[in-house]
Amino acid sequence: MPTRNQAELESSQPRRYVIGGQPISARPLSAGLYVVATPIGNLGDITLRGLETLTAANLIACEDTRIIRKLLERYHIKNALTPYHDHNAATARPLILRKLAAGQAIALVSDAGTPLISDPGYKLVRAAQAAGHPVTAVPGASSVLAALCVAGLPTDRFVFAGFLPTKPSARESRIAEIAGLPATVVLFEAGPRLADTLAFLAQRLGAREAVICRELTKLHEDVQRADLTAFADHYGGDAETRGEFVIVIAPAADALPEQHDIDEMLRDALAGSSVKEAATTVARATGQPRRQLYQRALALKNDAR
Repeated sequence: MPTRNQAELESSQPRRYVIGGQPISARPLSAGLYVVATPIGNLGDITLRGLETLTAANLIACEDTRIIRKLLERYHIKNALTPYHDHNAATARPLILRKLAAGQAIALVSDAGTPLISDPGYKLVRAAQAAGHPVTAVPGASSVLAALCVAGLPTDRFVFAGFLPTKPSARESRIAEIAGLPATVVLFEAGPRLADTLAFLAQRLGAREAVICRELTKLHEDVQRADLTAFADHYGGDAETRGEFVIVIAPAADALPEQHDIDEMLRDALAGSSVKEAATTVARATGQPRRQLYQRALALKNDAR
């Protein structure tokens, strides 16, 4: 057991994390709650600021200590962990608030990605702010944004709808809310529920274009594009449903971009492809008839000349 002098000496030493075998000292943090994004799969997708925050914090509040420990071990970070999740939040929150009141720096992380996205972290943020403690975002990976980046669907407006409810009536209500939105819709789904969810979406939304992202940033990452009807048929069979899925759905057909937005999309597509290819690309992204887009793309190309 270390003596008091030994403990004081250890606490005065700068905390370090390691990248590529090189130890890096973390600067001390001011008191407050730090909302830290962690990788969604690839452990290399942690920011330098995120590493420094996780190293320098007095305590890391996390959903599953086993999962965050893998990240900490990768970068040789030694720090105290405390569980904070749906099942213990009511009792764990007051303990964290007391530590904040004592002048400590607390890092909040989720199992993967950015905290507060489909987890109970927002209640802790509200409570910390209400008590007068500063709350700081340390941004980074997000499966929502990663999926939008690779989906090739309109991103000027999008809605994150999380996981659909399991009860049929609640699920019906949620779909009714998003069905006519003039925005791309992003959903999360677990593998065992994927086939049923896609069948339900196909029944309610029809053959709307969609993109399914599986295991983003991981070794077996897979991104597929089709319409919801085709996806329902595909995953209703023996398709692979292990892993984590993000479903990205195109805006409603009656909620299309303005003409000047479509023209801009066509110009961008024409920069690297033929008129036919550009029309096809924009038709997939907007749901507009390819023949009309072909004529418009041809006119834009002639105007450019």
